[in-house]
Amino acid sequence: MCVTQLLWTTVLPAQAQGVPAAQTPAVSVTPGFPIASDARLAGDSRQTRFVLDLDKAVPFRAFLLSEPYRVVVDLPQVSFHLPAGAGTSGRGLVKAFRYGMVMPGGSRIVFDLTGPARIANSSVLDAANGQPPRLVLELEEVDEATFARAIGTDNRPTLKPSLADSSPSAALAAASPNPLAVRPPPTTPAGAPAAPNAPADTRPVVVIDPGHGGIDYGTQGGEIPEKNLVLAFGQALRDRLERAGKFRVVMTRDDDTFIPLGDRVRIAQKQGAALFVSIHADALPRGEGDAQGATIYTLSDKASDVEAERLAEAENRADLIGGVNLTEEPADVADILIDLARRETRTFSNRF
Repeated sequence: MCVTQLLWTTVLPAQAQGVPAAQTPAVSVTPGFPIASDARLAGDSRQTRFVLDLDKAVPFRAFLLSEPYRVVVDLPQVSFHLPAGAGTSGRGLVKAFRYGMVMPGGSRIVFDLTGPARIANSSVLDAANGQPPRLVLELEEVDEATFARAIGTDNRPTLKPSLADSSPSAALAAASPNPLAVRPPPTTPAGAPAAPNAPADTRPVVVIDPGHGGIDYGTQGGEIPEKNLVLAFGQALRDRLERAGKFRVVMTRDDDTFIPLGDRVRIAQKQGAALFVSIHADALPRGEGDAQGATIYTLSDKASDVEAERLAEAENRADLIGGVNLTEEPADVADILIDLARRETRTFSNRF
């Protein structure tokens, strides 16, 4: 079991989102993979429909993300052969979209929205009336409150098989329907009096981050994918910590969901986490023996200047140094402040 831990103070290293920054250019057909041949948008600023033409029906899942407003569609690996420039311009609720392979066996489409919206319908249509199989996504304009409630809602089509893993460990992943659930406190029933002067929960927040999930299987040990193993371990660790009563525990994922690395970081930031523990597992090649025990990684003390520069140029770098806005600072000043914060974080991590 390989555990990455980082005491949460002021800064985290830049993390790749796992989604291509721009649409993937046309590539040769990969035998066996579905082919996406066309994509189109229709509608207006109140209701917008996206249609993706395929040569065969595929399972998928769609969900919302905030900051900025986005819709994400995860599907099995697809060979994209869309017309040149597809996704660079939008229509209605969609400003633009990008697409590509996020890892072997998995593809993703990300829609940048003009404002808050919800997924009114998502489905896969079989070939009919001269039309090929189609993935259809219907978006509907909503207010901020409705959007906030819809974040993390998992929209899956009825098509079988689904993307859910069929191994025994996957049963653990089905416990929570909300992929971004952070275990909020229960709400007071309507009409019930609120508890007077309820004391604030001042316990340190520990964020447990089971690696991988969804279309990202991680490594493979025997018949068990890493994503299932680390989820089960993370849930057991959560239960152990909660029984001790000394900490408030938050999971970045409590089911079989793919969450971009940057969003995992933001969950911890919003929770004011004192400790962020990312859990992964290694696998030895067959025939190289067995391994046991744990390895703990803290923030690297050999981070390159290129990494520091990438962090300094990140869009959300204002959130990385305790809320200090570095966007107006000269690059050399921003680099120095980021380096100081990284050193402090590394010191706390090593001490822990």
